[in-house]
Formats: sequence, structure tokens, C-alpha cells
Amino acid sequence: MIGNATFRHDNTALLAVTSVEAPVVVSSAEFDERLAPSLKRLRLSKRLLERVAGVSERRWWSPGTSFDDAAIEAGAKAMAEAGIEPDEIGLLINTSVTRKNLEPSVAVKIHHSLGLPSSAINFDLANACLGFVNGISLAANMIDSGQIKYALIVAGEDAQQTQETTFKRLNDPESSREDYLREFATLTLGSGAAAAVIGPADLHPGSHRIIGGVSRAGTEHHGLCVGGQDGMFTDTKGLLEGGLELVVTAWHEAHDNGWNWGSMDRYVTHQVSNSYTNAIIKAVNLVKERVPITFPKWGNVGPASLPMTLAQEAQSLNAGDRVLCMGVGSGLNTSMMEIAW
Repeated sequence: MIGNATFRHDNTALLAVTSVEAPVVVSSAEFDERLAPSLKRLRLSKRLLERVAGVSERRWWSPGTSFDDAAIEAGAKAMAEAGIEPDEIGLLINTSVTRKNLEPSVAVKIHHSLGLPSSAINFDLANACLGFVNGISLAANMIDSGQIKYALIVAGEDAQQTQETTFKRLNDPESSREDYLREFATLTLGSGAAAAVIGPADLHPGSHRIIGGVSRAGTEHHGLCVGGQDGMFTDTKGLLEGGLELVVTAWHEAHDNGWNWGSMDRYVTHQVSNSYTNAIIKAVNLVKERVPITFPKWGNVGPASLPMTLAQEAQSLNAGDRVLCMGVGSGLNTSMMEIAW
């Protein structure tokens, strides 16, 4: 299969990773109530979101707060935690899936609002739920090359509009069981934001070294999950099977190229659902207790899911711990990145 790459970083470290939780908690029971007409008509049971996906609740932003406002907040928190001033940032990458318009980039508002210098390169990197990991890898290459010293990677997601549209469509008298199943994954989405600052490891003793990893593409599966403002339409079974095959292949190829990820202290995965997480754990024999789970309370927050989970875990990680970030994005693409905490 074409598309695999193994990468190693020489002098790059994670200086800070932060998250911002959306404040409005919306339970799956509330979703069931909003979909009650269609669930009754289609003879579908309630609590499918909890029983099948394992998502008990997700979060929405308060009225007046936008996803990019949250990304700005996360970015400011990350710079403060890292002790890096805005004028030191040489690169800003926004990895949000959510966007209000096709142009300009979401990054420009974030760049301006954070007071980053004119010299700071800024752009959006869109690769579905894998974007944040891709952003870190790209920025690390630029730091290793000496082009920049510090980079800020952000993501802000807002699931509400897409879910509101989905409610209307699924409650239409003409909607079918197939429609519900095809849009089921939309109901698992959540809102949130995350940010990370990375920089040269030799200038920051005690920081968290970004070692490198592996990526692999399975783009023959590009039609399995297609999303937009009007909804996300998914072949759930095909996505699970294709994603699982891709992850397993990448995992074994990584080990063939000298990586040893069988006994990591923490496996921080992109957060999707019970079935997806359990399948990955079984397929590559991960220690289940070392795989933190956040989707029951946050849902799938797109590219912000993994860094939000990492930010949560940072509080309990110790110096010297080995962390593997594992992400899969629609398309399909996967990437695994090792961090020495």
C-alpha cells in the first residue's frame, strides 16, 4: 500500500498542551427526546447512543461563543503555560474541521486575536480528525530544520449546528432507518478546543520530547465518512473495518522499522466510541488500563479530541513516561506519534 512514512524528530519538544471545555452539557437522553418522533416511528430503541457508542453526553458552546473564540482561548492558555510570548511564535496552524466560510482561513482571526507577529506563518491544515497530530508533525519538521523556533497548533470545534440540522432531517416523516444509521455518528460529536506549543528541546530541559512516529494512508476509503455543515454521513461498519485494518498495518510496519510501542505508559487515542476503542485495543494488544477514555463525557470532538485527552492526562504523567498518540481521520489516514514525557 502506498502512503506510509516513518518520521523521527531530532530536537523538538511539547512545551504545553491545553484544552477548553464547552460549558453547555447536552446528554444523550436529551438527544433521544428530541428524536423521539422518529425513534418511535422507526421502532428504534432509545439509549442507542449510550449503549452502542458509549456517549452519555457531549458539550455545546454558550450562545455568543464561537469555535474560533475557544481556539483563541486555548492558544493563549498554551502560550502562558509554556512561558512563550506571542512575538516568539513563528508558526500558527489551525487544524479545526469547523469553519464558517471557505476563505479566509480560520487561522487569520486566531493569529490577529493572539497578537502574533507579522513574521508568524499562519494557515489552516484540514485532515479531518487527524489534523492536530499532522500539525504537530509538520511544525516539528520546521523546528528541526531551523526555519522557526516555536509553533502553536490549535483546534476548535462546534457540533451544534450540524446536530440541529440532523435532528430536523431525522424527524422528517420520510426519514428511514437507513438514514438514522447513516447519521448516527453525527449524534456522537461534541464541541471543545485544544492547543499545543512546541519548540526546540535543547532550550527547554525537562520538556516532553517529540520522538517521531509513523503514518499511513488508506484513501480507497475516502467515501466512508463525508461531513459538512449539513451533516456527517457515515458507513459505520465500513469505517470501523477500514480504520482497523489501517491502524494494524501501520502498527506492524512501525515495529518493522524499529519502533517498540508494546509497553507504553499511556496510549492517547482519538476518541470515537466504545466499539472503535475496544477494537483497536484488541487488535494491537494494548493494555486497556493505559488507554484513557473521554468520549463518554465529551463525545467525538474531531481533531481536538486527542489533544484534549492528552491535556487531561498530563496531570498524571511523570517524567520519563512514554506516551503514544494514535489518531485516525476520515479519508482514511492514520498517524502514531511517540512523546517522551
